[in-house]
Amino acid sequence: MNFSNTKLTNLTLHYIGNKIADGKFLSSQEPIMLTEELENKLTPFYLQKFVTVPDRYRFYHLSSLKFNEVYNFISDIFEDATIFGQLSKEIAAHLYEKSVHPNIKPGELHIGYFTQCVYDNKPIDAIGIFKTEDKSGFFEVSEKTKSLSLQYREGIDINKFEKGCLIFNTSKGAGYEVCVIDKQSKGEEAKYWMDDFLGLLQISNEFSQTNEILSLTKNYIVNQFEEDFEVSKTDKIDLLNRSIDYFKTHESFDKKEFEKEVFYHPEMIKSFRNFDSQYRQSNEIDIDDSFDISLQAVKKQARVFKSVLKLDKNFHIYIHGNKEMIEKGVEKDGRKYYKIYYETES
Repeated sequence: MNFSNTKLTNLTLHYIGNKIADGKFLSSQEPIMLTEELENKLTPFYLQKFVTVPDRYRFYHLSSLKFNEVYNFISDIFEDATIFGQLSKEIAAHLYEKSVHPNIKPGELHIGYFTQCVYDNKPIDAIGIFKTEDKSGFFEVSEKTKSLSLQYREGIDINKFEKGCLIFNTSKGAGYEVCVIDKQSKGEEAKYWMDDFLGLLQISNEFSQTNEILSLTKNYIVNQFEEDFEVSKTDKIDLLNRSIDYFKTHESFDKKEFEKEVFYHPEMIKSFRNFDSQYRQSNEIDIDDSFDISLQAVKKQARVFKSVLKLDKNFHIYIHGNKEMIEKGVEKDGRKYYKIYYETES
């Protein structure tokens, strides 16, 4: 994605309250007047965060795309940009109808039309839907006759919005290609943006495939491995390290190769395959047996592949490699210990 020449050509603003909390709904009757200065400030505010978002989604519906409300509104706007204002009100009203969870915050809904977006090396139009919920404080200085006044105000933080999606005018028949930002990614209240309002399904690509297999592997090692085998914490840490190292040192994933290099023992491979099958079914995911590895996904997941051995509240031992260099034992008086071997000190 490249937005260096992108123009924000149309913008509407609406207020969406929480419907079950008697929140108000205010739909703008007129579009925002975009001066050159305002457009230059708003365009990066809306778009710059999407440059580093690797996930891709598409609109979907269990029965047919024609029953997905936002997909239909977006399709009509792409067909005829002159109806942008009217249909943006319909999009806002649709979000208000879905804002029924008690934890959903009220806020402003911004809907913008962008031209000259470069996506997949092609210049195309895009429609952005953004919601701002949290306010930031600032001091406003005003000039009066021979003096200055100072007042505290609250407004939208110029550096962030809480929820957003960017819909690119490509692959219409498959549900378009959509990028999403949602800071509230967990809990029932998070589903209303992705599922209830937009109705999105993740597109399978190298990022999603890498992310899913790493999550599956971590869940197996942390939750299932010690149930099937008598293992120590260092054994589990060693497997976590071996798993993430595979993805750091290979350009592509091959399931049989991965199982052989990481789990190596036939009984461990069998255990992993059983967990793999159950995990895919219960989480309704589909992972290919081979795909190109996404370094972005590896970097993201590496943060949660913990290689730390915590001993009471006194010590944290970071284990990054050969588990043969650490030895566990028990003294005659019952005190437990770890013996660590090394070659160089820095």
